[in-house]
Amino acid sequence: MRATLIYGAGDIRVENVPDPRIHRPTDAVVRVLRSCICGSDLWPYGSREATEHGDRIGHEFLGIVEELGSEVSGLKRGDLVVAPFVWSDNTCDFCVEGLQTSCRHGGFWASQDVDGGQGEAVRVPQAQGTLVKLPVAEDSALLPSLLTLSDVFCTGHHCAVTAGVGPRTTVTVVGDGAVGLCAVLAARRLGAERIILMGRHKGRTDLGRDFGATDVVAERGEEGIERVRELTGGDGTHTVLECVGTLPALHMSVGAVRAGGTISRVGAPQYPEVPFGFPEFASNLTLTGGMAPARAYIEELLPDVLEGRIEPGRVFDRTVDMDGVPAGYRAMADREALKVLVEP
Repeated sequence: MRATLIYGAGDIRVENVPDPRIHRPTDAVVRVLRSCICGSDLWPYGSREATEHGDRIGHEFLGIVEELGSEVSGLKRGDLVVAPFVWSDNTCDFCVEGLQTSCRHGGFWASQDVDGGQGEAVRVPQAQGTLVKLPVAEDSALLPSLLTLSDVFCTGHHCAVTAGVGPRTTVTVVGDGAVGLCAVLAARRLGAERIILMGRHKGRTDLGRDFGATDVVAERGEEGIERVRELTGGDGTHTVLECVGTLPALHMSVGAVRAGGTISRVGAPQYPEVPFGFPEFASNLTLTGGMAPARAYIEELLPDVLEGRIEPGRVFDRTVDMDGVPAGYRAMADREALKVLVEP
């Protein structure tokens, strides 16, 4: 089959790799119908050292079950399923607590001998605990939105949930990427009273308004912080959802949150230390967030997608086939595309 490999910064190739097969009785093989490129894939795309042998990449996909190990129950061949961006048994103590990202028997796609999601098929470890059956046909128009349940919408939802967003909450979302826009949508779904989106790309912020943003702040740094405080009577917002992962984004988050407020960060941090000192201590700020346990949220969010109450798949603004994956990476890295959908 064909799959995506990364050889170094800016070097993405689509090559033939061995077809996936059942290794363990808890495995399944899924034929991929839709996958995508994640903003977190852009970090190695921008900085990875060159290597002689490429590594698999990609962690968001949905598809059709083609083979099942002997110990997998609750699924059958032909089922349409979505896979969270980490695989897990969904039964260990951490999974029971809703922390499948820390599963004692789980792991990450595209690591060790596990396939990446950006390919024509994937061997799925711990298939019974990982895969969630979708009650739609494989040609459903809902597939893009259902794919967001593998990562990006669940990540935005996790950001809002851990921040404590609810009715009468005011929210600032830092970042107008796909995760930030999904955080806007999640905050609106949870009943936020006001949602300020910090972003400067009009096409993205327009979508953010459609998703529920009440205000857009294009300024950055101290100017951005000042603008948020102007909009909130000088206080800042109850919560800040940091969806970028850079130090400047965290600094803006600290500046935009009100005393006693909460900052939730889900952007993969690209800095070694968290700048929380005495001023943050004195203001009783809470810093939370982390890697989203997408598997914990899928069943909760699925009905709203199926019934059309939310449409997170609108974050996909470009579609490519396997041959177009390298160009898809370039388009996202150059800010020419928000999020690229892959149809193998």
